[in-house]
Amino acid sequence: MVTKTEQEGSALDTAKLLLSLLVLIAGIIGFYYFNEESQLLRVLGMLAVAVVAFLIAATTMIGKRSLGFAKDARVEVRKVVWPTRQETTQTTIAVLVMVLIVAIMLWLIDMFLGWGVRSLLG
Repeated sequence: MVTKTEQEGSALDTAKLLLSLLVLIAGIIGFYYFNEESQLLRVLGMLAVAVVAFLIAATTMIGKRSLGFAKDARVEVRKVVWPTRQETTQTTIAVLVMVLIVAIMLWLIDMFLGWGVRSLLG
């Protein structure tokens, strides 16, 4: 059995994550600093800064593991057998019917308890 040993992040990884965070904070500050500029330009600038921060963070060990996890999750989603439209419709109708039945039962119980309390307090 092969086991992977967790490698501790190096000081360079920590510096890269800190740089990524600082770039993102600078982008947010810039977004509000250039308030008189066009909204479109500010949003595009913020997106560009977010991409740069993501690319910096992706070069760290944590970033590489996170990207690997995302790729594995995508592979697993492709393996899912999705229900057909008919199955989805039937399941939705069954859920709605059960919700209606439970709602009526709770309403009847509430009315019975209310009647009981009113008759006790007279």
